[in-house]
Order: sequence, then C-alpha cells, then structure tokens
Amino acid sequence: MITRSAPGVHTGNQQTRSESWQMQLANCVTRPEALLEILGLAPTLLPAALDASKTFAMRIPRSFIARMEYGNPNDPLLRQVLPVGQELTDVAGFGLDPLGEKDKNPTEGIIHKYRGRLLLITSGACAVNCRFCFRRHFPYQDNQLSGQHLQRALDYIKSDSSIREVILSGGDPLAASDRRLQQLTSDLAGISHVKTLRIHSRLPVVLPDRVSDDMLHWLRSTRLKTVVVLHCNHANEIDDSVKAAINRLKMAGATLLNQAVLLKGINDSVDAQVTLSEKLFDAGVLPYYLHVLDKVQGAAHFDISEESAQILIRGMMEECAGYLVPKLVRDIPGKASKTIIPVS
Repeated sequence: MITRSAPGVHTGNQQTRSESWQMQLANCVTRPEALLEILGLAPTLLPAALDASKTFAMRIPRSFIARMEYGNPNDPLLRQVLPVGQELTDVAGFGLDPLGEKDKNPTEGIIHKYRGRLLLITSGACAVNCRFCFRRHFPYQDNQLSGQHLQRALDYIKSDSSIREVILSGGDPLAASDRRLQQLTSDLAGISHVKTLRIHSRLPVVLPDRVSDDMLHWLRSTRLKTVVVLHCNHANEIDDSVKAAINRLKMAGATLLNQAVLLKGINDSVDAQVTLSEKLFDAGVLPYYLHVLDKVQGAAHFDISEESAQILIRGMMEECAGYLVPKLVRDIPGKASKTIIPVS
C-alpha cells in the first residue's frame, strides 16, 4: 500500500473525492506511459506495455492506482492491470472463447448456460481492464442491449418460466447509468417468475464512489432479492472507501459475496488468500468462489496448476474457519453448473 506521497501519487482517494463517479470513469488512466510515471516505474516496462495494450486496451481508475505501492513493479494490484509482453505469446490450450459462450448466446445480450438463471450483458464497458479477463475477446458490439435487442432479451426471459434469477454482467453492469439500470430492473421485476437479481461487478472495489445515492435508490425499490457479487483478488484492494461502499450496499439490503481468480505471483499463497478472506469478512462480504484461471488467450502467464490450487485450499482449511474458505471452481463448457474442484 502507498505509505508516502510521491510525485503524481496521493494516498487514499484524495484526488478523486470531489469528482462524480462518471467523471472518475471518464478520467481513467489509459496510457501505459502515464501509469508508469504516476507510480515511478522504470521506462523499460513501456515497450511491452504499449505492444500488449494494442490488442487489449489498458484502463485503470485513479482510485485503484492510489492503492498501489509507489516504485514497486511487483505490486499485486499493478500486476493485475499492467499490460505485459507475455500476453502476446500464443499458448496451446488457451483460446478466444474459453467458456464456450458463443454457443450459449441465443439472442443479443443473453448468455444462457445454466437452468434457472441466465446472464444479461448489460454493458460492454469496464472501469478496469483486468489482464486475465476471460471476456477480453468477447464480441460486445454484437451483444448490445438496447432497442429491439433489449425487447428480444426480455421476451426470451418471459417465455421461459424456469428462469428465476437474472445476472447482470458485462463488461461491468455498473458502468451503465443508474437511469438505465433502474428501468432494466423494473422491467425484470415485472416478469413474475423472476425472483432474484444478481449483479456481478468490480466497480464497487476499483471505483467505490460508483455506489451512489441513485444506485442505492433503485436497489432498494425493487421487489427482487438482490445479490451483489464483487470481484476482489487481493486484500490490498480493500481500503476505507471500499469498506464504505460495501456497507452502503448492505444497508440497501443486498447480499454481498466475492469471487476471485487465482493468479500466479499475485494471490497464489495461503497467506494471501487467508488475508483476503479475513478482510472481506471484516468488511461484510462472504468469500464465494475462487476460480482457477479460465484459459483465455493472452493470460497464460497467470495460470497455476490445479494441484497447486488444491494444496492452497487445503492450507486455507487449516488456517481459518470453513465459512472463510471459498469454493475452488472451474468453469467447463457444456457442464450444468460450475465444477467444484475437490480438495480432500
């Protein structure tokens, strides 16, 4: 964590607190040279970062950068978002659609893999482009939920009475405006067999001011049970502003869970995972899933073996209470649900 001020770096979110979340989103750092300058990092990192960002753009909120350690190229938050040359290496077994979503895309904006629930691609935008993103090659331009596409998606949900839960995903659904999300939530609440609204988002972690009064208003006003699944991979991501955002979500009646991805050199130790689970629980969030890496092209350098992941979970079980140990899972195309990896 940042413990001292440095040129262009502030502790906490001092540089963003007076800005709206929309302005903060618009002012994300998108140029690798700017990121290296803000954090006082060696310019030798720049050529690879520029090359890798051509195929998958860099995008990082300044509030997230403020939690990184100045001058440390191995900071666990930085390594999740800094483009590197390894992304450009083709590795056998790593592809463009690792979860087979193309075959489960019955109409624009819908991914329907599991019985009883489906996913709406609510926004193709993200506040942060994580370098391990399994949808880094997803055709968002063909899945925009607006106009006739939105009506087709709603009609699809209405036509299938087995759908009890709708998951807002993306991109990041909270990159959409509150006005749009309120209307979408109202439309979904008007479908009698839909009971639960689940929101998968990284925004309350990387840009906590997104949890605005307008957002809390539509969350409170829906009849649907609301679950917010955060994506936090390392304890250093959780500062006071994130805790405040989580508390506001809880006060609005949302159930808070976390899913993380197991990342080589970032959170692949028992200590890192136990500290993350404890810090999440202290903030009011239950660990839910720990995903082994989805084999998406460009992310192979983050991968660790399934055996190593099992050893890690066994270590967690020895160190902390069972409710702090997330389920170790892999998403396998064609399966009826996430596949839980046994650890006994």
